[in-house]
Amino acid sequence: MTTPTVAPYGSWKSPITSDLIVAGTIKVGQILLDGDDVIWTEMRPAEGGRYVLVRRSPDGRTSDLIPPPWNARTRVHEYGGGAAAVAGGTVYFSNWEDQRIYRLDPGGQPRPITPEGKLRYADGVVDRNRGRMICVREDHTAADREAANQIVSLDLAGEGEARVLAAGNDFYATPRISPDGTRLAWITWNHPNMPWDGTELWVGELRADGSLGQVERVAGGADESIFQPEWSPDGVLYFISDRTGWWNLYRWREGQVEPVVQMEAEFGLPQWVFGRSTYAFASARRIICAYTRHGTWQLARLDTATGALTPIKTPYTEIEYVRAGPDRAVFYGGSPTEPESIVQLDLATGRIEVLRRATEVAVDAGYLSEPRAIEFPTENGLTAHALYYPPQNRDHAAPEGERPPLLVISHGGPTSATASTLNLSIQYWTSRGIAVLDANYGGSTGYGRAYRERLAGQWGIVDVDDCANGARYLAERGEVDGERLIIRGGSAGGYTTLCALTFRDAFKAGASYYGVSDLEALATETHKFESRYLDRLVGPYPERKDLYEERSPIRFADRISCPVIFFQGLEDQVVPPSQAELMVEPLRAKGLPVAYVPFEGEQHGFRRAENIKRALDAELYFYSRVFGFELADPVEPVEIDNLGG
Repeated sequence: MTTPTVAPYGSWKSPITSDLIVAGTIKVGQILLDGDDVIWTEMRPAEGGRYVLVRRSPDGRTSDLIPPPWNARTRVHEYGGGAAAVAGGTVYFSNWEDQRIYRLDPGGQPRPITPEGKLRYADGVVDRNRGRMICVREDHTAADREAANQIVSLDLAGEGEARVLAAGNDFYATPRISPDGTRLAWITWNHPNMPWDGTELWVGELRADGSLGQVERVAGGADESIFQPEWSPDGVLYFISDRTGWWNLYRWREGQVEPVVQMEAEFGLPQWVFGRSTYAFASARRIICAYTRHGTWQLARLDTATGALTPIKTPYTEIEYVRAGPDRAVFYGGSPTEPESIVQLDLATGRIEVLRRATEVAVDAGYLSEPRAIEFPTENGLTAHALYYPPQNRDHAAPEGERPPLLVISHGGPTSATASTLNLSIQYWTSRGIAVLDANYGGSTGYGRAYRERLAGQWGIVDVDDCANGARYLAERGEVDGERLIIRGGSAGGYTTLCALTFRDAFKAGASYYGVSDLEALATETHKFESRYLDRLVGPYPERKDLYEERSPIRFADRISCPVIFFQGLEDQVVPPSQAELMVEPLRAKGLPVAYVPFEGEQHGFRRAENIKRALDAELYFYSRVFGFELADPVEPVEIDNLGG
């Protein structure tokens, strides 16, 4: 056994390079079942971030359903999701370039079934009996008002105009048709709520001609979040509600709502994108479902008659996009040692087959850091959560007495959660000797509604305190170097990062990826879906304009006293480039080390392989110059203003 080479933290030579990370790496998403076939979407950075539809047949063969330049991605809510639907071998998908829905018959070529125009579609379900598709439509035709969201019915042959079935509210999602085709269920909500704050579940009579008859509200309200309504094979409507403080499973039967499972666990997810699912019917009596407790996901079998919940043993700690048939379940799975994957489970034997991994790159376990779930004290006598990744590299050891730098990751959302799935971008840091704390700060999902609501009126405070307290906790325990604490984050996580650097003194450097710096600009300039998000996170605008000013890092850039690097997509419609650029200039003028790395053609979140690579390497280079450690391998330098020497 080779004796490890002693080298300072940050200087360890690692096989987990940025080239390795982007080579052949994809991101898997929506899963659809079509008879014996499985269809999924995968985002390919090597193809410029194109979303491809992939079909796997029972004989194990996989094939791309759409060649370049087709891109199965919708812009509804800007975050998209639910871009495809399938029935009887025919696939329907929203194409990124023009946002029209295209029909792809077996052996044919895509052809549009919706007109040209400023219309977007998502979350479709095929009504085969009537030859139609029911989906969410977002209408951007009128320039003098915000987009109009509706549930509409489309002709599958592309003939005739769309029929509006539900309209008048600000948002709609998850239209679902009962097995006998006579009823339609959907979710709706209004400003200022987000879907995890309060939604309503409605059911309407679906007439023979496809029009909607009498409708009624089944569940939900301003303070109850409904997620994923689904009809059972025998026509009972199931859904997830957090009315008890936890997203649990319920059903609506004979006009009454009744609990199916009640426990301190989360069966639901924040609906940032369409098409998310945590349960599916194998039969009228058997549901295959996933739930999370203490940050770990579990798959289970649920008996709808007795309510008995029986765990299904799998190696996965992250589970989503659950689909099922009589003899199998297909889902997204991942774990600290397994990348995100499309997984098929034989319900009779328990046999697991991986249909597609996000990466086939094999890394020796000696270079992989497994996370440790930690709880740590934070403000007001409360406890917060995080995943801690210590440095790990079988070839290296640090000099005696040295403690590693710590990189704190503040996830986006902020109503979201970090995942324990093997993430080579985290291992990129830990294998070089930089510890990582992936924070599930107050406001994160997976710990119940009360934990989620810690951020109500407190964005820029609770999240920042939790990230700082998590870093201090590890430093006080002697696990990391308290003088080399770094924070980084993207989008809302970028806002937490900039607030931490502006209003706290815990961190010595930071990286903002398309982060919010001006809350007032975000409240007035962002897209419809999030245009009132800050009402709950900060306060109503303009009534509480004072809070928006007090918590905007751009107004207090002079308080930042440490180096910062900014990464920004120049076509970002969620957080425009001005949010980064207006931070960079004051820091330059102040004489602080600062770097700005913009990317042409990128939106909110980087999807192109070359840009993902560049950002990782530039961030590492930046820290190496700031903290004075040598890199084991050369990387392309980034221009850093005001860095002496």
